[in-house]
Amino acid sequence: MSKNSNKKTGKDKGKGSAGGTIALNKRARHEYHLEEKFEAGLALQGWELKAIRAGRANIGEAYAVVRDGEMFLFGAQITPLISASTHVVAEERRTRKLLLHRHEIDNLIGRVQRDGYTVVPTALYWKGNKVKAEVALAKGKQAHDKREASKERDWQREKQRLLRRHNKDA
Repeated sequence: MSKNSNKKTGKDKGKGSAGGTIALNKRARHEYHLEEKFEAGLALQGWELKAIRAGRANIGEAYAVVRDGEMFLFGAQITPLISASTHVVAEERRTRKLLLHRHEIDNLIGRVQRDGYTVVPTALYWKGNKVKAEVALAKGKQAHDKREASKERDWQREKQRLLRRHNKDA
């Protein structure tokens, strides 16, 4: 048995067996009340997959829209690698198709049109060797809701500090 048997090879680095997070949309949690989450596949080109593996994905300004009964991801930025492809014109903010089951798409369409929800991507992650997007039904927060959430977060942080200080003294 060799001495490097327990080390990961270069190909396996950065990927756990459960898959890793590629990009998070932290602003979505601040701007919206997230109701229900769905897992969607992404229709990607080869250069996009290579760029994602290199960590060049950003979904901070992305949103999902329904067109002709299909879901599409707008505003997601995947910066192309210089050496990715010579025969394809790489467009970093191109519209990408979200792959969902028909009943999920119908559910989302109904909620968006009837109840005024928005579909927002919250995360991109690896599932096996595929890239998945977590999309959530969301309603926009008012300014006072954002302040309330901020106060609650600050109070939780302060409470943890107090408890830690108290337990040290005991």
